[in-house]
Amino acid sequence: MAAPMELFCWAGGWGLPSVDPDCLAVLTYARFTGAPLKVHRVSSPWRSPSGRLPALKTRDEGTISKTQQIITHLRKQKYNADYDLSATQGADTLAFVSLLEEKLLPVLIHTFWVDAKNYVELTRKWYAETIPFPLNFFLPNCMHKQHLERLQLLWGDGYMEDEEKLEKELYRDARECLTLLSQRLGSQKFFFGDSPASLDAFVFSRLAPLLKAKLPNGKLQQHLKSLQNLCNYCTSILSLYFPWDGGEPPASAPRAAGTDGGEAEEDPHKRRNQLLSVLVGLAAMLGYAFLSGIVSIQRGGAGPAGRQPIALEEEEEEEEE
Repeated sequence: MAAPMELFCWAGGWGLPSVDPDCLAVLTYARFTGAPLKVHRVSSPWRSPSGRLPALKTRDEGTISKTQQIITHLRKQKYNADYDLSATQGADTLAFVSLLEEKLLPVLIHTFWVDAKNYVELTRKWYAETIPFPLNFFLPNCMHKQHLERLQLLWGDGYMEDEEKLEKELYRDARECLTLLSQRLGSQKFFFGDSPASLDAFVFSRLAPLLKAKLPNGKLQQHLKSLQNLCNYCTSILSLYFPWDGGEPPASAPRAAGTDGGEAEEDPHKRRNQLLSVLVGLAAMLGYAFLSGIVSIQRGGAGPAGRQPIALEEEEEEEEE
């Protein structure tokens, strides 16, 4: 029997099987199609074979790390959620996925990673508590920087020149996008009828974190909650395809055969990987501290009285209770 494909993704939280939208899209598509994946819900991208999440480890094509490429690979393996779609529905899928990436994705980045209150009290707090020591001291800030760069790519170099104007445009476009999705869904179970398609995986993965996270500043969340059919849509997918809270079944519950039959965080080299993570993390922290000037070695004058100890400046972050 061929070895199953292995999917590495961020761990679950907020009542979702994964808090990361890209990981959630792949997980949802796999559930829709019944793809037999061994799922590793991990707490650090360094536990992924590619160093990125999501990542699909395959037998023939190595490790695939981009969401759309992972879904394309699953289609090649005959796990195709769009098999019964017409040409028109296929075109609609491309149009709506493009709309999500252009209009909704930027405001999701802004909501979770740029909005100061949401970032400090929710996003950074969750990742700092989930990522193992010592990586949790610097990985959330690195991810924060990466998302700022991603937003810059989406909006151009001048995106911070008038932040207030940008924010208004972001949220206006996002509200229009949500309203359009609500109108397109109507009273249907899924966007193309009674069976889920790849569009449903993408829409769900973008809406569910916004709906489920306890955001201190939830401007767009309130608009989503006013669109009852989209709320019911997300709740329905969670109950049908992820019946266990946060995506993890209780210990006494039997696992379904086939899809995600091997969901685990088990690793035959777990102890070794943990030790390597600690050593690499310490080295990275020291390197970052020296390069940024947080730690510096000051040389004093000659003689005992002129000797200066290593000056260590620590920037403490407030822990959110």
